[in-house]
Amino acid sequence: ACRQCAVKKFAGADDKKGRIVMSCMEPVAEGLIISTDDPEVKAFRAAVIEGLMTNHPHDCPVCDEGGECHLQDMTVMTGHNYRSFIFKKRTHNNQYLGPYINHIMNRCIQCYRCVRFYRDYAGGKDFNVFGSANRVYFGRSHDGTLESVFSGNLIEVCPTGVFTDKTLEKHYTRKWDLTNSPSVCVHCSAGCNTIVSERYGSVRRILSRYNHDVNGYFICDRGRFGYEFINSTDRVRKVMAVTSDNDALEEIPYEDRITLLTSFLKGKKIAGIGSPAASLESNFALEVLVGKENFYHGISDDQYELVKTAAGILRETQAHIPSLREISKSDAVLILGEDLTESAPMLALAVRQATRNESFRMAGKSGIPAWNDAAVRELAQDKKSPLFVAASAETKLDDIAKTIYHASPDDIARLGFAVTSLVDMNAPGINDPAGKFRELAGEIAATLMAADNPLIITGLQSNNKSLLQAAANIVIALSVNGKNPSLSIVFPECNSLGLGLMDGNPLGKLDRSLLKGETETVIILENDLFKRCGKELTDSILEKAGNVIILDSLINDTSQRAGILLPAGTFAESTGTIVSNEGRAQRYYRVLPEDGQLKDSWKYIAEMISIAGGNEEDPFENYDDLVTAFVNAYPFFSGILKGIPDSGFIFFNEKIARQTLRFSGRTSMNADKSVHEPMPPQDTSSPLAFSMEGYKGVTPSGLTPYYWSPGWNSVQAANKYMDEPDGEAVYGSTGVLLFRNKKDTKTDYYNTEL
Repeated sequence: ACRQCAVKKFAGADDKKGRIVMSCMEPVAEGLIISTDDPEVKAFRAAVIEGLMTNHPHDCPVCDEGGECHLQDMTVMTGHNYRSFIFKKRTHNNQYLGPYINHIMNRCIQCYRCVRFYRDYAGGKDFNVFGSANRVYFGRSHDGTLESVFSGNLIEVCPTGVFTDKTLEKHYTRKWDLTNSPSVCVHCSAGCNTIVSERYGSVRRILSRYNHDVNGYFICDRGRFGYEFINSTDRVRKVMAVTSDNDALEEIPYEDRITLLTSFLKGKKIAGIGSPAASLESNFALEVLVGKENFYHGISDDQYELVKTAAGILRETQAHIPSLREISKSDAVLILGEDLTESAPMLALAVRQATRNESFRMAGKSGIPAWNDAAVRELAQDKKSPLFVAASAETKLDDIAKTIYHASPDDIARLGFAVTSLVDMNAPGINDPAGKFRELAGEIAATLMAADNPLIITGLQSNNKSLLQAAANIVIALSVNGKNPSLSIVFPECNSLGLGLMDGNPLGKLDRSLLKGETETVIILENDLFKRCGKELTDSILEKAGNVIILDSLINDTSQRAGILLPAGTFAESTGTIVSNEGRAQRYYRVLPEDGQLKDSWKYIAEMISIAGGNEEDPFENYDDLVTAFVNAYPFFSGILKGIPDSGFIFFNEKIARQTLRFSGRTSMNADKSVHEPMPPQDTSSPLAFSMEGYKGVTPSGLTPYYWSPGWNSVQAANKYMDEPDGEAVYGSTGVLLFRNKKDTKTDYYNTEL
């Protein structure tokens, strides 16, 4: 509705006059002649901007969006400098939309992007556009927190400052004064790409980072607003230890850590507990320290078995493991035992798009192009691609499901096995004398067989191994019948799959080892065992362990039980690699420079390796050495070395700048320490520089710290980083797919124990 894409269209080479059309609604055709610089069309675009600005408050100096505003960019581009509107401006009352989003309706230019995203794309129902006479209002029917888990995207979708980030407002910084880094969301296993921004040593905001294959333009609210723990007062920032008789942790001089660590490690039998929230590199460093036989996955024994089963299925099955984009292209979806909106919100959003594929098929038959969204929706009405939801309770996808089945996890697994036996008569089935599953299983089986891109989704949320096996059996049966099914398994945490692909033991085995006196020192890596493993097992381990060394970022129930507590960097303070549920290995980069005692976990572990082995030098001289050692130990991950740039990577002979051209205050920020500008911090673990000095412009997608292009200061500059809008990144996608080149695949079925 913005009319900023107006161009002049000519009927042919002899047409000198042409006519103005909107390029977003003009299909490409043979012989099409278009002008973007025609004086008449440029004047038209400038007039549109002048019209949009008649009721705009012109409050850029106090607007949170100032300096990163799409309307600002377009105003400058069209040359609109002075306003001639002398009448009263139209004004509105603002609404309370919850703790995360500000609403300042006077800045609205009625572009409708918020409604189109919130309602049409994300499926939200509590936000709309309201009109009366010449007044249009975008908001809720009454004040209240926005209900959609994707509401934070309104901040980026809005081209002005109507919707702004309340969490940023608490510690506001102008956008050009932020230091930024490319990162990966750590709040679920989807692996969404993000940009993390900091100022004065604290994280200020998180934005989505475009990834064609994964999250596209968007992220969920958990990924956008769930960063304040980094700035928490409960952060561990100094080395702490129990040095008195009252068993209380207290800060100790940094240099004293070596003596204490030596007493805990030298000549001791050591065990290490890893974490699904820690990077591959940190988990591997701990494994090197204690040995594979003494390395334990820091999750409950039930979860350990489920993760190992799921990882085995992904490695062995011949089913395609889809990206989020590929999920959105599926034409029939079966969800077994997983509430996706809770466990992987962006996957739920992709499934919501998948249900629209029937409307695009209908539109194609009628000659309506897919980009003509309003016409496609008008034609399709309520017709959707089939979605079957089998879950233990209501989910937020029930409103678009063809059929909903609420039952226990075991019964959902039985339904899956029944579907398998109907797709392939030779597959193992279940005893169903009353025909409880026959009708529903028959409907699902027939639908999946009729689909071109059938998709099965399950996960570990129901804590049921049979569900995983049932999903695997369905894809095997479909493959036997010549279909090309996809299988997506949702994991509990950001690196659950990465840890599951490494060697290691269940935690219950450590409890038995401690009981026998086979272990004297336990090292816990970034893991609150009480949260992941329960009170009984955790208490048993911590009480039996003579010495406990913990690396963590927060004070929690587990870290309070440490003998030595070492401050571990979060994703904003470290660099590492994690594996998404797709099997996509991606790297996040620190946005905060290393500061004193707070550093990457693997660096502390490298010190411990030297102490335990009696060596004077750390085994890993730098980050690249650690990654190489990891790949040598686990050849399955070998693609990481080729697919992810090492720390020495330079772009056009420069490191990539984390700071924009307009970054200010580098000297004044340190005025309390020195009147001279200090040397920028050095980052030896990545291709990024903590400075304005470095490459600025279109970068490889995995290394993009911010979006900017001459004249484009808003997030719309992201389009300059793609081949075309919503297309592939200019320099290719990010991450390494670990499961795409499977040589040997499993074709025999899993036997049910139900």
